[in-house]
Amino acid sequence: MTDLEALCAQYEGAPPGEVLAGALEHYPSAALACSLGLEDVALVHMASLLPMAPRIFVLDTGRLPPQTYDVLEALRLRCGLPIEVYFPDHQAVEAYVNSHGINAFRESLALRHACCRMRKVEPLARALRGADAWITGRRRAEGPTRADLSLFEADPDHPGLVKINPLLAWSLEDARAYVRAWNLPCNPLHDQGYPSIGCAPCTRAVADGEDERAGRWWWERPEHRECGLHRQPATGENR
Repeated sequence: MTDLEALCAQYEGAPPGEVLAGALEHYPSAALACSLGLEDVALVHMASLLPMAPRIFVLDTGRLPPQTYDVLEALRLRCGLPIEVYFPDHQAVEAYVNSHGINAFRESLALRHACCRMRKVEPLARALRGADAWITGRRRAEGPTRADLSLFEADPDHPGLVKINPLLAWSLEDARAYVRAWNLPCNPLHDQGYPSIGCAPCTRAVADGEDERAGRWWWERPEHRECGLHRQPATGENR
């Protein structure tokens, strides 16, 4: 059994707050990636209850809905923790837009991946400098690209780093209930049919019966609906 398998076994079934606290004992330089959705708002609040909170960061792609920025400021005030914000390189954004157009990500999977790489993946690499692990709000119930998550995982895209998923067993309603119980900031789009919220032009409300991430890059096949922060094995590069 590997160290990560042992940690998964040790914390299997534990409440997320306990997983988070234990993770920081094993990985004291862990950073919490906050997307400002229900799950990450809950994790930031859990972190605020610990004696020593992890470093928290947000990736501002430059195309987030205005409601998301409101949550960022409200969460800072509510939890009293510093939240770092990382932006894409402005020269890379200018080059992409001038070469392909402002909404070129809808033209092909390759151009969408290039946009996500520029706006998310590269800033993430900077945000993770000095970290030994990073904490996410991913859940197994979100959709097919996240069904096989583990509590503690090696991150092949960032060698030497561990990815920690304290909420992997939660449902969307578990996250919603936690946020309501603690009266935490909540993006109003969640109550308008948006279980998962990313960049404004790449996110829509989901219909009854659709999986939770069906509103992300909805013009693509379900197995492609990740941004590169949590890359899955490719099953083809065409829509």
